[in-house]
Amino acid sequence: MRRLVIPALAVVPLLLAGVPAGAAPGDEPRAVRAMAETPSLFDDAAGGDADADDPAIWVHPTDRAGSLVVATAKNGGLRVYDLRARERQAIPTPPAPGPEDEAGRFNNVDLVHGFRLGHRKADLAVVTDRGRDQLRFYRIDPATRRLVDVTAPDVPFAFSRDQAEVNTQRTAYGLGTFTDRDGHVYAVVSRRSTPEVGVFRLVERAGRVTYRPVDRLTLPSTYALPDGTTWSPCSEPGDGPQVEGTVVDPATGVVYLAQEKVGLWRTRLDGGRFAGTPVPVERVREFGIPASYDAEEEDCVTDHAADPGFGGRIAQDVEGLAIYPTGYSTGTLVVSSQGDDTFYTYDRRTNRPTGRFAVADGRVDGAQECDGAAVVATPLPGFPGGLLVVHDGRNTPETPGEDGDARPDTNFKFLDAGFLA
Repeated sequence: MRRLVIPALAVVPLLLAGVPAGAAPGDEPRAVRAMAETPSLFDDAAGGDADADDPAIWVHPTDRAGSLVVATAKNGGLRVYDLRARERQAIPTPPAPGPEDEAGRFNNVDLVHGFRLGHRKADLAVVTDRGRDQLRFYRIDPATRRLVDVTAPDVPFAFSRDQAEVNTQRTAYGLGTFTDRDGHVYAVVSRRSTPEVGVFRLVERAGRVTYRPVDRLTLPSTYALPDGTTWSPCSEPGDGPQVEGTVVDPATGVVYLAQEKVGLWRTRLDGGRFAGTPVPVERVREFGIPASYDAEEEDCVTDHAADPGFGGRIAQDVEGLAIYPTGYSTGTLVVSSQGDDTFYTYDRRTNRPTGRFAVADGRVDGAQECDGAAVVATPLPGFPGGLLVVHDGRNTPETPGEDGDARPDTNFKFLDAGFLA
């Protein structure tokens, strides 16, 4: 397996001209509203430690009304919803292999269509299990509209050498899948708490699915700024600037990587390997601003008064990525700007900025602190312009717990995606 390490970079110009630093005064996002929302998931003992994170949309091949949304709930496993946002199936995570080991924790999900499985083709939901540092695979049965585990029993660790390293939880995190013109299927997987991203080829074995590593990329952790200083994004001591949001353009093999506290990158896959040096599409607003980790608060404190003005518009963290296609290579790239509860859009072909929107309160409440997002342009019942699903990290109205405090409540919002066209 080849490893490509990108050295500490001087700040390069944005890929696109004319991208302003920060959101301009009066630059209000377009308000869009969800048509439906999934049931609350509660990240507490009573709720099974379920925490919504990342969705994927499966379009039924013969009955669009039977389409599904597959979504991760971290310790709560996988949840499967119909187009009315009703839960159809809950799949638990695998148990810990030993008493001192980490149990499964499902972080991101993506889909693969037409994977050769035994003597037939199947659609798969692919999941990063960040608890056990593995990929897991679920066949989607179009007849029953249920998911069936087809993970090989001996799938390897994605990044770790052994179980002891798995337990440090620098494990499989973000995920994007890609099928090349020869029918080979790959998963682009980021590694938690590091700037590493790996490529894995999916392999069928006796009717089950496993994988093997193909390539690895390490993005920079330190940047030389135009004023002659250097800057590193603030992280918990010992951690690096991780990537989570990941999407691969199926038409071109262009890979978009959301390095949470740095910005949005693009590179390309060729033969299952990273091709060329990654280039920035846009940096976060906080790029270059001094920050330090506060151990008591367990968070980074940013000195905004010392902003040197080298940032872009996205408010960290840059998170979920999705592509809304309008043609073979045309459409819209959607990027979650988690820090200001909005989304930025870019032309799929040129990456030029095209707009900004926020999911506002309406029939159901809006979306804040969005992690994952998914979109399809296929008209579906109730969603004639296609379906956009976004994570809501602060679902309201609040539900009080036994102690009177609000329970940590997350879910997913379903929107008609026609406004992205």
